[in-house]
Amino acid sequence: MSSIFTPTGRITRRKYLVLFMVSYFTNILSLMLMWQSYHREAWTIFFSFGIILIASIVFLIVQSIKRLHDIGKDWKYVLYLLIPPPVNLIGFIWLAAKPGTIGKNEYGLDPKRTDLV
Repeated sequence: MSSIFTPTGRITRRKYLVLFMVSYFTNILSLMLMWQSYHREAWTIFFSFGIILIASIVFLIVQSIKRLHDIGKDWKYVLYLLIPPPVNLIGFIWLAAKPGTIGKNEYGLDPKRTDLV
């Protein structure tokens, strides 16, 4: 089982959806707290949650790369997810809904047989 912080290997739709929801919740919470701290001019809090937001986005991109690997696509398709909404939301939904390659592919073993979640 590979680490969730490395962009190698494959993950299942279920694991991707759980990690997407956690990351999405973190993004929304960070944006709300950044907005609030901006109006209060609490710059330390603003920059702290800005760092958390950037880390959460990078984490989501890594998970999207692993999900693309499960589908059999190269990592370069993740660049489409950097397009602002609604295009990136459609891409995230597609990644959560598209079934992965059954069995082994060029990116590794079938994650349904190796993942615990």
